[in-house]
Amino acid sequence: MKPVPSQPEEATCSFCLRPANEVATLVRGPGVYICTECVRTCSEILAGGASPASGQVPWERQLSDEELLAQLPRLAAVGAQAEAAIGELVRKGRAQGVTWTRIGAALGMTRQSAWERFSGEE
Repeated sequence: MKPVPSQPEEATCSFCLRPANEVATLVRGPGVYICTECVRTCSEILAGGASPASGQVPWERQLSDEELLAQLPRLAAVGAQAEAAIGELVRKGRAQGVTWTRIGAALGMTRQSAWERFSGEE
């Protein structure tokens, strides 16, 4: 994993759901991102075996109605990031000769469903 060099606007922390323009740095994984604040929070949890000093991690705090509604499109963006990563792996698998049957089985769907979802053909 490495920091996202240009931090594209659509990249969103998969933990706190803040977009790239609201965080210092995002670290990219396969279909996910994590910001420096969430890395710090995770490090505190791992080091102490408990929640950080605040007693609450940012992604588990109680949200107002407005905050909750604001989070919905951000969570949808995280889902789109994961979906794009899945599609990329499927394309790589197909380029390597992996069959639609095996791809479907790996995703818990039929060969036909995998083909319809990822082939790009209609």
